[in-house]
Amino acid sequence: MKKPSVLFVCVHNAGRSQMAAAFLTHLAGDSVEVRSAGSAPADSINPSVVAAMLELGIDISHEVPKVLITSAVQESDVVITMGCGDACPYFPGKRYLDWKLEDPAGQGVASIRPIRDEIKTRIEGLIAELK
Repeated sequence: MKKPSVLFVCVHNAGRSQMAAAFLTHLAGDSVEVRSAGSAPADSINPSVVAAMLELGIDISHEVPKVLITSAVQESDVVITMGCGDACPYFPGKRYLDWKLEDPAGQGVASIRPIRDEIKTRIEGLIAELK
């Protein structure tokens, strides 16, 4: 059976989509192919997001924001968008989920923790659905 693939997309690929990709990789291991991208990627990952993830023992400091390319969407089974709106390309036959999550940009670690925890809960639900 082909391994399911999931693409997380937000505007800057510096916060929400990076946390989601890291949680899915951490919790599902090699059973799921994980990608993340942004419609207008930032220069670097939000340092407060890195700090919030480190509190749970997940280091994403080596990640870099990536630009969303059409092939990433085409190669993914599930596309999860987080506030990128019409910038996300649509392909028939893909499963799309839109997660309404607060944008961690410009926020400190204390404000990011609830967003991080919400993402973790959603990823746990997603893993259960993918199996």
